Amino acid sequence: MSHHFKQLIKLTGVIVVFVYFYYALQFTMNQSTSYSSAASSEHSIGTGARSSNNTLLRAAIVALVRNLELGSIRATIRQVDDRFNREFGYPYILLNDEDFTDEFKDKVQAITKAKIYFGKLPESHWGLSPYVTEEKVKAALERSKDRYLYGGSYSYRLMCRYQSGFIYKHPLLANLDYYWRIEPGVDYYCSLSYDPFRFMRDKNLIYGFTIAPLEIAPTVETLWDTTRRWMLENPELLPKKSFIRWVVNEKSEYTLCHFWSNFEIVDLSFYRSAAYESYFQYLDRNGGFFYERWGDAPVHSIAASILLRKGQVHWFEDIGYHHPGYAHCPNKPEMHRNCICDKGNGFMYTGACSRRLGMIRNIDKSQALKLARLPDLV
Repeated sequence: MSHHFKQLIKLTGVIVVFVYFYYALQFTMNQSTSYSSAASSEHSIGTGARSSNNTLLRAAIVALVRNLELGSIRATIRQVDDRFNREFGYPYILLNDEDFTDEFKDKVQAITKAKIYFGKLPESHWGLSPYVTEEKVKAALERSKDRYLYGGSYSYRLMCRYQSGFIYKHPLLANLDYYWRIEPGVDYYCSLSYDPFRFMRDKNLIYGFTIAPLEIAPTVETLWDTTRRWMLENPELLPKKSFIRWVVNEKSEYTLCHFWSNFEIVDLSFYRSAAYESYFQYLDRNGGFFYERWGDAPVHSIAASILLRKGQVHWFEDIGYHHPGYAHCPNKPEMHRNCICDKGNGFMYTGACSRRLGMIRNIDKSQALKLARLPDLV
């Protein structure tokens, strides 16, 4: 064998070894990167880097749920995973006013590969408002028990107050920028191929919804009057423009339109803002969460209407959704092909509040304050 041929064989061997180790190193680095990303999402909430397109945002899927709702929250999580989260892997945060049982935690964790955080509500967040009296609350419950749904329920009022002014203050949500609220016993009909949190961020959106019905009037008899008084006492907290005309007409009458907050995707800086906190505290001091039955849905919706512009609110038309009472199914072919619902079941395409939202425009702060003053001039 010639000297040159031997040298060629040695050189070929070196090249083969080099190529082998190069690709082995690349594989190891890729595996390490993937593991690091997964570990980040599993061991701390909201650590996704906001600058990268390949990582999670600081966001989570959140529910207030009781131990007895184990079956229904497992069904919801399975649907959310099937429709969206199996691909993205955002964590779930489940909150309860009591300790979750081991059975609850084990069976919920078994339904998903996503990380689940279980939290108990701080005692200071759950209970009777310090601005109401137990005697008057009992009288209000007795007076309302046959007037409307949950009219006599104390626990329902606790829930509405908590969802209105405390859920985003829970320590498990402290590092989040966004949350997606889910509930037991709901249905998600459509597959999502995109990240709605990233969509909200990239479009500079603050509040996302899917259904907007009318509120039950007797539950919110003084809510708008209390709201307009807050506006007049705190004009410096109002923005230059808002879409307040969605919740009140030209006569300053409350339209009862609201976003159904059992589904909402929200930039939490909104709820953490000085304006929203001031508004919630004002409502709480006036006692309507207990003396009436102010829900978190109308509270969130009025706050959005008076503190945001219309362009900061988004209807997730492509998210088919059902909560007992109403359902939304997309009827556009490009959306419905990803869904398993009946296109005829489209409440939002005929609802009065969705039509009104399409018609109204932002108005200036001076016009909003004029609407707030109008009842005093009649």
